[in-house]
Amino acid sequence: MRIAELDARRVAIWGFGREGRAAIAALRQRLPQLPLTLFCREAEVAAAQAFDAALAVHGREPDAIDLAAFDVVVKSPGVSAYKPALLAAKEAGLRVTSGTALWFGENPAAKVIAVTGTKGKSTTTALLAHLARALGVRTALAGNIGMPLLELLDQSAELWTIELSSFQTGEAGPLALGVITSLYEEHLDWHGSRERYVADKLKLADVSQRLLVNALQPSLLDKTAGHPARLLFGEAHGWHVADGFIRRGDRNVFEAKRLAAPGAHNALNACAALAALEAMGYDAVAAAPALASFVPLPHRLQPLGERDGIHWVNDSISTTPLATLAALESLHGRAVTVLAGGHDRGLDWSEFVAAELAHPPHAIVCSGANGPRIAAALREAKVATTLVEAATLDAAVAEARRLTPTGGCILLSPGAPSFDQFHDYAERGRHFADLAGFDGRAITGIAGLGIA
Repeated sequence: MRIAELDARRVAIWGFGREGRAAIAALRQRLPQLPLTLFCREAEVAAAQAFDAALAVHGREPDAIDLAAFDVVVKSPGVSAYKPALLAAKEAGLRVTSGTALWFGENPAAKVIAVTGTKGKSTTTALLAHLARALGVRTALAGNIGMPLLELLDQSAELWTIELSSFQTGEAGPLALGVITSLYEEHLDWHGSRERYVADKLKLADVSQRLLVNALQPSLLDKTAGHPARLLFGEAHGWHVADGFIRRGDRNVFEAKRLAAPGAHNALNACAALAALEAMGYDAVAAAPALASFVPLPHRLQPLGERDGIHWVNDSISTTPLATLAALESLHGRAVTVLAGGHDRGLDWSEFVAAELAHPPHAIVCSGANGPRIAAALREAKVATTLVEAATLDAAVAEARRLTPTGGCILLSPGAPSFDQFHDYAERGRHFADLAGFDGRAITGIAGLGIA
């Protein structure tokens, strides 16, 4: 759908986060006389009216009757496409679109690499943009990573590197290349089931001329086997990690320990970025030295420093148990107290428990809404570690200080969203930094967003 197609339609915006604000601004730019209605949270009404005085603002979630009054709804990513009211309104003829879909409608000829995955999508997208820019390619870094595409409306780039969440994969296309970094269980509250989550992630394959996937995930390989132009990373003939190096086939290209983003999983993310760059016809081997100058993304295994003899690591972005396992693996050999738990969306923690049974950390502090459930599973399995429960992140950090020896490490890697206590993972990470004795305000946004 093009923005011009909204002219003379009855249009509502659902959501007043950054995506919603970008949609309002873009529609005002192209269709200044178009009446717009906004549905948002009650606490956002005053801010919305200050943002655009011409908006008709409703501080509530619309029901099917509300939605029936409109021809088109521009939905923010956080609003589930499977809400009953939305499904009923679509059956009655409502057209549902998004900022992502509108941008693609305006830019059908753009050269786009879109990256999705349960883990690694943000870092892979940022690495890809960083490497392309190192080759002198004018590159956009946008999407779910922190800059809505509509904020770059009418701007140009040779290459668009875009992160898409599972909420957005069905809204994109066409793509020169789609990248799927990994596929695990997540966002069941939005999608309704694991099967639907997987199906929504794989919608990326349907709109990708070529598809690059992780060769180390058998289930992902099975589900994408039918793509006519599938490429792989993580396998011995292409870009992979072996013997401490990022390799292209049998050639050592870059020493993995020189990558500023720690952990074996980030070395694999670098392989994905290099393979994507190569698939687009660029010289990935020539770009590889730039991996040494990549700035790790905040809240993703971010070393904060040392306080009172303890090292502090902020991995607030971790919203799945498997992400927490990857964080612990990156700190293997150290006395780690891990802070786990947050908003409970019903994910299965059994794999995490099994891993901790085999390789327990120094201590585990469980907090947040699902903290008791995680702690109960660890106790039932008789994991040989010090296990403590705490109601809040503040209490969890206090317990971690008490438990962690000098020279040890306190790792915030919750394996769960932040919504039980915080607005988002970034607020949680900043608060953790403050509690540790650092300046949470100094944790800035992701470097390189936009076009450069």
